Amino acid sequence: MVLGAHQVSTGGITGTVADIRIILGVALKAGACGIILSHNHPSGNLNASAADKELTSRIKQAAQVMDINLMDHIIISPYEGSYFSFADEGLI
Repeated sequence: MVLGAHQVSTGGITGTVADIRIILGVALKAGACGIILSHNHPSGNLNASAADKELTSRIKQAAQVMDINLMDHIIISPYEGSYFSFADEGLI
């Protein structure tokens, strides 16, 4: 069951800051046992950057401490039906 959605950050042209404490704070307040992250790549490039991979790894590690499962991290593009799933690619 989806408990809710929360926008953590709004980016600029080249990037944004996603604070792990805010992300996990929202999950804890909702009583979530699992989370799915999502962000967009307005350029349409669906390749996960090194920063995307590093952030995903750090969030996964921090969530595990609180017994919260990082289920997926999805990158979406402006093109209909176009996405990249860390879980589908074995990166979670």
